[in-house]
Amino acid sequence: MSTIAFIGLGNMGGPMARNLVKACRTVRVFDLNEQAVQSLAEAGAFACNSVCGAVAGADVVITMLPAGKHVRALYLGGEGIIQTVASDTLLIDCSTIDAGSAVAVAEAAAERGLEFVDAPVSGGTAGAAAGTLTFICGGSNAGFDAARPVLELMGANIFHAGGHGAGQVAKICNNMLLSVLMVGTSEALQLGRHHGLDPKVLSEIMKVSSGGNWTLEKYNPCPGVMEAAPASNGYQGGFMVDLMAKDLGLAMETAGQSGSATPMGALAASLYRMHAAAGNGGRDFSSIFEQFEKDA
Repeated sequence: MSTIAFIGLGNMGGPMARNLVKACRTVRVFDLNEQAVQSLAEAGAFACNSVCGAVAGADVVITMLPAGKHVRALYLGGEGIIQTVASDTLLIDCSTIDAGSAVAVAEAAAERGLEFVDAPVSGGTAGAAAGTLTFICGGSNAGFDAARPVLELMGANIFHAGGHGAGQVAKICNNMLLSVLMVGTSEALQLGRHHGLDPKVLSEIMKVSSGGNWTLEKYNPCPGVMEAAPASNGYQGGFMVDLMAKDLGLAMETAGQSGSATPMGALAASLYRMHAAAGNGGRDFSSIFEQFEKDA
């Protein structure tokens, strides 16, 4: 698996592809953003002018795209990936999409005898850059076993959640919980600030108390508390509000399909929709912190 085609070089895909280059793999890259392609080319990847050019002859194809419609179009179109790649190519999609789209692509791939793994990621842009991502995989045992060595070049935790689409369901559950934690952490920190507490001190108290959670440890939403967090960089970079709102929409659709009760997820989904509608869609999702200012 020496030649890897990587399609989608956004905030997550770019650092992931860069780690494959660092691992001395031959990496062909494509993205509609020419600047992103050029940046990877300068790091040692091979820039391609088209998807077909990137995937032709590749041992592995990895995609990182915004939504299910993009994944379907890229894999299932008339000249899509499934019809273009060699018969022994491993297909890995790291996008966070609806499970139905993942299953549809997997079924089409199986008709050509191809292994397809849905492998959405968790860990944010910092994890993507550091190569410490968590991959949550859905697919056959054979597909997962083939994908693991490649994913280990970009991540520290590789899980097999189940059959095709299971990776997406697990990721959606994770992101719903993350949104609830981010909203609750923001609310608590703002309450403390309104009563004169230092958010740095309050964060340290809660981190080692019963309210401790990932957002306090790795992704504090209050500006100035955590230097490397997007909150301390004008909420730039990281995981966009629009993407969190999209994932919460998927969570609500998934809950509806099973009749699951998700009142906290529904509230978080509503808050993120409002936050996006207020012009914050391109900012990091931790900017929800600002919704709890006293004058909000």
